[in-house]
Amino acid sequence: MNTDNKKILGINGLGRIGKLTLWHHAGRKFFTDIVINVGREVGAGLSDIIHYIERDSTYGRLAAYLNGYQSSNVITDVDDAKGALTVNGVRVKILREHRNPKDIQWADNGAGIVVDTTGRFLDPNLPADDPAGSIRGHLAAGAARVIASAPFKLKQGASMPEDCVTTVMGINDKDYDPVRHAVISNASCTTTCLAHMIKPLLDYFGVERVLSASMATVHAATGSQQVLDRLPKTKAKDLRKNRSIMNNIILTTTGAAKTLQLVIPEMGAIGFMAESVRIPTATGSLIILVMNFQETSDSKPIRRELINDIYRKVSKTGDEYLIYSEDQNVSADIIGTPKAAAVIEGHETHTRTGAININLGHMQGIDKTVQESIQDLVGSIQVTQAVIYGWYDNEMASYVNLLGDRTVSIAESLV
Repeated sequence: MNTDNKKILGINGLGRIGKLTLWHHAGRKFFTDIVINVGREVGAGLSDIIHYIERDSTYGRLAAYLNGYQSSNVITDVDDAKGALTVNGVRVKILREHRNPKDIQWADNGAGIVVDTTGRFLDPNLPADDPAGSIRGHLAAGAARVIASAPFKLKQGASMPEDCVTTVMGINDKDYDPVRHAVISNASCTTTCLAHMIKPLLDYFGVERVLSASMATVHAATGSQQVLDRLPKTKAKDLRKNRSIMNNIILTTTGAAKTLQLVIPEMGAIGFMAESVRIPTATGSLIILVMNFQETSDSKPIRRELINDIYRKVSKTGDEYLIYSEDQNVSADIIGTPKAAAVIEGHETHTRTGAININLGHMQGIDKTVQESIQDLVGSIQVTQAVIYGWYDNEMASYVNLLGDRTVSIAESLV
């Protein structure tokens, strides 16, 4: 790969994650050039794209984000004819012609790495020339690596291609092989937070002591919600997606449990459930994690203080993306927190220990003769249920900042 291409980033899509990815890299300045594919004309021209880029209803103005309240304009050198501008010293070019990844001019513009933020091209088994578009189209168009800002979506029964990998920074980012992998998923914001909440507990207790686990995410609104109620599309199955997010709590689904197994394979041995509700906030979400541990006679009892101490120590020495807090936070407090995959609300951690009686004769996997001999034998085990709360800024801090680290680390690995 041309070493100059390592410093040119492509971004496909300019929605929530696309725009904030531009903000992140305009401040970071690892890439000298950023090429953004919008794929269509926007408003009256480039000036309307700039209007959209330089301000945000959640995070304020780009200039203030980069340089504080005394900052002056950071967008200069605007050339409408060429679709060019400079953002905080980083050269930016806007492409407005093609929507299908295979047709985007990445090679002509020297983009070595592309971050696809559209959320549309998530099946890595589709060929590059698929008429509806494929994430592999970016590779055919000249990119050396492509990163999806969402989990892969494979068809039922399909296997993961050999050149694909899902990673979360600080968890399994070393699973990325620069020789083998060309298509990378950066998982999701919820999986990112969840992985950083669970891994310290698995490392300390071991997977064998986890009897079950579940989570619920109280999630900020996303672009899939409607502002006002509207009629469902033809053959729509989830009628709640068409209800107003402005004045409802909306039950929905999350693929965090499935994706979590890709980044922490040990979770496959644990019965894990994941639920999600959407609430009327712009960003700032919360995971409520419930884990049931088996107590043992030769180890320290699992209590609130032990759980919090695990997170406290890991946040100081082992995980740069984990923050342990004993403050009484609300969701607005964690918006924009730098590189915070998860902010543990230590103040609310709690545990409860009790005995569970089990009829050993009903246990599976035991020889039939043995099972008959213990048919009425009842055993008792001590189980501790721990409830842990983890905040995450599902847009900028927990997701885009880690996506930026993933992108730079892959760029640095290219030769």
